[in-house]
Amino acid sequence: MTALKYSRQRESIKNFLMHTSSHPTADMVYLHVKETFPNISLGTVYRNLNLLADMGEIIKITAPDGADRFDGRTTPHYHFFCSECGCMMDLDMAPLSQINEVAGQNFEGEIDSHTVTFYGKCASCLHHDTKATAV
Repeated sequence: MTALKYSRQRESIKNFLMHTSSHPTADMVYLHVKETFPNISLGTVYRNLNLLADMGEIIKITAPDGADRFDGRTTPHYHFFCSECGCMMDLDMAPLSQINEVAGQNFEGEIDSHTVTFYGKCASCLHHDTKATAV
């Protein structure tokens, strides 16, 4: 395998993802990186996001709203997706390794890992709903 050529644009994309907890879409990453690299194309951002995900340097999360989200945190963790506003966030809980064992009980292969996304309403949306019904 040949070594990957260094790219300031790719490094900027990775750096942005490492320092945000917002789980941005490719479009959001593009808008951020375009501030530093005004001539960057959306296609370049997509290619670099997919390359970084393939290399295991970021995580690509398929979200129910149709837009993939990207996460710079690669250690095992769970996500929450708000079905009201569409925000995605990390859940502060330890990974449940026994899920692999339970799932493997009726499966003839070998399960190494899992991903979990929880769905519901975030605190902001709940607060907004409570305020709206109180009026």
